[in-house]
Amino acid sequence: MSEYTLQQLADHVGGEVRGNSQLPILRVATLQSASSDAIAFLANSRYKKQLETTQAGAVLVSPKDDNDTVDNAIIVNNPYAAFAHIAQLLDTTPKPAEGIAKTAVIAESAHIGKNVSIGEYAVIEEGVHIGDNTRIGPHCYVGRETTIGSDCTLWSGVKIYHQCVIGNNCLFHSGAVVGADGFGWAPEDGKWVKIPQLGRVVIKDNVDIGASTTIDRGALDDTVISSGCIIDNQCQIAHNVFIDEDTAIAGCTVLAGSCHIGKRCMIGGASAINGHISICDDVQIMGFAMVIKEITEPGVYASGIPAANHREWRRNGARFRQLDDLFKRVKELEKKAD
Repeated sequence: MSEYTLQQLADHVGGEVRGNSQLPILRVATLQSASSDAIAFLANSRYKKQLETTQAGAVLVSPKDDNDTVDNAIIVNNPYAAFAHIAQLLDTTPKPAEGIAKTAVIAESAHIGKNVSIGEYAVIEEGVHIGDNTRIGPHCYVGRETTIGSDCTLWSGVKIYHQCVIGNNCLFHSGAVVGADGFGWAPEDGKWVKIPQLGRVVIKDNVDIGASTTIDRGALDDTVISSGCIIDNQCQIAHNVFIDEDTAIAGCTVLAGSCHIGKRCMIGGASAINGHISICDDVQIMGFAMVIKEITEPGVYASGIPAANHREWRRNGARFRQLDDLFKRVKELEKKAD
């Protein structure tokens, strides 16, 4: 377990210490559950009263919320982001692999960088290139001629198909599948003719892919996930999708083929984005939204129907079916009024 002084943590996040700068900190915690060896954070002023009862050794707090209630603090403009940086320092998550397991199957032509770890029963195919300090967990598969950069982590059971390109410092959680075929079929006389998917998946640097998320390879051109993107669990990214830098996609979201997502977008959980449309930069889409046409202006967008009492929902459903008739009646009345 790592230990840092309060001053070391303040220097790491660019904050100012109030109190005992040499206080040892071992872990991070919430204001409610923290003990004297932990640092907690206050990111929302609504919870300011918890500063009076917390047992945390120190807190991360903004200048406007600091009231000397806690003896030791780091004063920083963005306590939540500072907490994230400190949590990385104090992270106790075990590594998915240490060293190269005897049961790992590694092709002779594969290039394995320095300090690479490969877990039990992992398979590394011909022509694969793995960068320095990358860790590949047990039962992972890396297909032919795929490139994985440095400082990446693949948790158990990740599958990377052939000829994919993965950048540096990427994280793939268990069950993620990268490079499977896109849904490409041509109709012919009532039957389906498969279209080989000949593109790749290209994932840039600092990308985080959640558990059981699938990213399909392109049909001809590549599917591209740009640097800094974070994609939650159980998402479906179809063939030839392009996601620009620093976009966040929450769980169970579906992106249909050839859609283009801009920079710094935030897409809520269980959303569905239609194929062959573009969403501009800095768009926030609320959860359960269905986007069926292009979005060209930054802002917040929503659809979906919130849950309601069943009887109320049935009444509203009946009224919805009457909307067209009501519209026609209103138009007739407007004509008569004119």
